[in-house]
Amino acid sequence: MTSNANRSAALVAVQQPINIILADSQAIFRVGTSKILAAESDVCVIAHTESLGETLTAVSSRKADLLLFEAHISPTPVEAVAEIVRRDPQLKVVVMTPDATEEETVGYMRYGVRGIVSRAISPDLLVRCIRKVYAGETWLDNEKVNWVLEAYRAQAAQLKTSNSKNRLSEKELLIIAGVTQGLRNKDIAREISTTEQVVKNYLRKIYDKLNISDRLELALYCVHNRVLENPTVATEPVSRVGVTAASAPIPTVVAPSQD
Repeated sequence: MTSNANRSAALVAVQQPINIILADSQAIFRVGTSKILAAESDVCVIAHTESLGETLTAVSSRKADLLLFEAHISPTPVEAVAEIVRRDPQLKVVVMTPDATEEETVGYMRYGVRGIVSRAISPDLLVRCIRKVYAGETWLDNEKVNWVLEAYRAQAAQLKTSNSKNRLSEKELLIIAGVTQGLRNKDIAREISTTEQVVKNYLRKIYDKLNISDRLELALYCVHNRVLENPTVATEPVSRVGVTAASAPIPTVVAPSQD
């Protein structure tokens, strides 16, 4: 009986649609995008908004999985995204823009955007992007991937002299190892026999020590500085000029032009 109940629960979980808020200042795009998504059984648009105020209200009041956010809905889209993510840190944000600059791209990723797409994206790629981002991946084209990596290289180049206060403890290194493997906080907690809240507390301490702000930046930092290869070496904080992306798990960067 229990086995059957578990299977039923798993089936319901699989069938749960991706709930989306569609934020776009132009009605023709809202209608067109809605029609595209309505054809997909695993996607459900639960709210349409045409201004930043409406979007913030919807984010606060509706339980959405993903926000499709047209950049021109706000004169300061990067700051708008920061406020959206502050209101709902679990919400996955995909920005739709015809002309994201390098600075804007880095800013979006710093504040937790999971994907950036062109207004001219094809319907099939848009749906694919939504599914990939919902699954925990990051959707960027090759040019934007390079911008993000260059921003991090510039950040890493400003490492300061080693300081003993920044040494990572054995427990912190274990948690970092889990992060770099793409484990969620609850999985890391199970691996090291502690609670999810303790893992979150450790991560905040790690971010503070290294002057970074999320899991992707932590993973990039560890690769660049070979933290897990040489854990006895003091680790150094980075200057806040870099870029961060998303929360657990560590996302794969998807180049939309690839299969």
